[in-house]
Amino acid sequence: HVQLVESGGGSVQPGGSLRLSCTVASGSSSRYCMGWFRQATGKERERVAIIAPDGRTTYALSVKGRFTISQDNASKTVVLQMKSLKAEDTAVYYCATDLTIASVIATPAAWGQGTQVTVS
Repeated sequence: HVQLVESGGGSVQPGGSLRLSCTVASGSSSRYCMGWFRQATGKERERVAIIAPDGRTTYALSVKGRFTISQDNASKTVVLQMKSLKAEDTAVYYCATDLTIASVIATPAAWGQGTQVTVS
């Protein structure tokens, strides 16, 4: 059973920065892809960024150049560094994991509990 624990959300003014962390508390392995998703009030959950074990990354167009996803296999932690935040980045952010980039997007094996990011 894979368990993901997120931290680092909060409130920030437009143009500010936040750092989100997701730690694999149990299960999974360094061979798994990790991703960040977000869901704003009244909207569907959307992909933000994905990272594969070999370091390949993908980003949503809306965050490319502002957000950076990275991983530390030793601590089983994935970090989403967010800069130049905008009001439209306000959402609950979730991390997820599965074997491939495609399966993280489609049917992740596990989700974190979510962490609120508010930009205003």
